Amino acid sequence: MTDGPRVTTLELFFDLVFVFTVTQLSAVLSHDLAWAGLGHVALMLAIIWYMYGGYAWLTNAVATDGPRQRAFLLAGMCGYLVLALAVPRAFDGRGLGFALAYLVVVVVHLWLFAAGSEGETLTGVLRLAWSNLGGAALVVLGGALGGDAQTVLWLAAVVVLWVAPRLAAVGGFDVAPGHFVERHGLVVIIAIGESVVAIGTGAADLDLDVELVLAAVLGLLLSAGLWWTYFGGDDERAERALHALSRPARARAALDGFGYAHYALLLGIVCVAVGLKQGTRHAYGALETGPALALAGGVALFLAADVAFRAILRIGAGRARAAGALIALATIPLGTAVAALAQIAALVATVALAAGGSPGGPEPKAT
Repeated sequence: MTDGPRVTTLELFFDLVFVFTVTQLSAVLSHDLAWAGLGHVALMLAIIWYMYGGYAWLTNAVATDGPRQRAFLLAGMCGYLVLALAVPRAFDGRGLGFALAYLVVVVVHLWLFAAGSEGETLTGVLRLAWSNLGGAALVVLGGALGGDAQTVLWLAAVVVLWVAPRLAAVGGFDVAPGHFVERHGLVVIIAIGESVVAIGTGAADLDLDVELVLAAVLGLLLSAGLWWTYFGGDDERAERALHALSRPARARAALDGFGYAHYALLLGIVCVAVGLKQGTRHAYGALETGPALALAGGVALFLAADVAFRAILRIGAGRARAAGALIALATIPLGTAVAALAQIAALVATVALAAGGSPGGPEPKAT
């Protein structure tokens, strides 16, 4: 049922640059697999994902095929690249570099959106301009100060950035469902691909034998399970659901389902990638608590976020996936007391049953 604007190759190129930040966040968590490391990763992802969403809304509403628009979009990509390079030490000396790159991302987005909009969309952009710039200012100030002040100010920025759209009447934006669903689906599939890369990273320098092949294949099946959960029809049902909504309701559903719920989806993917990297490398030995928790917690968070996504768009029951999230957490002892391979195998079965046991809901009715 896809109509309206299509995702362009330039947008896909943008997504590839953005997902480099996901790779960097996975590396941070892998090197600091503790609650503090998870908190830093979750905080940075919340800041970064907000503006990714901003660019998705931008290209959904504004044509960016002119030379000037393309040049500015490339400038935003440069900002994301520099930001990604600063991620590993954003809480250890590179916070200001991260913040200044983020400011570039925000300013380019605002200019492109304001210059290409009119009517209610322009009004909505201007309403959000102050919160976007204010959030970026808090990120810059926090990056300059460092330490505990940085954490507090970046938390404040997350609150400003994510609460403001709810207060600024996003209903003025006219979301094109086909483009919007496709754009977010592409970034999810690329991010899931990073978990496959993590398997290869974990297998580096290991002998290619039957044991490694089994571990790698099970890891791939777990990534495939995440793909199946999201792309087993929910993307098509989401597009139909958005089509059936009125303009204001569609914008709110887009913010809730593709903003908040997808943030949790991506954080879950990051955790799974970290767990698979460690699990592949030590497949036949017991895992430490951190990697086992990353595997189970990542899968649980992904399934729970998908339940929320389905509920927001009313595209299917989520009981099986909610149960799967709880069962995923119960696999932690398998990893810590038996072997990583046992936990991964259990998670593969859990995701397969959860995804297969949650059919789509009835066709949405226009509201």
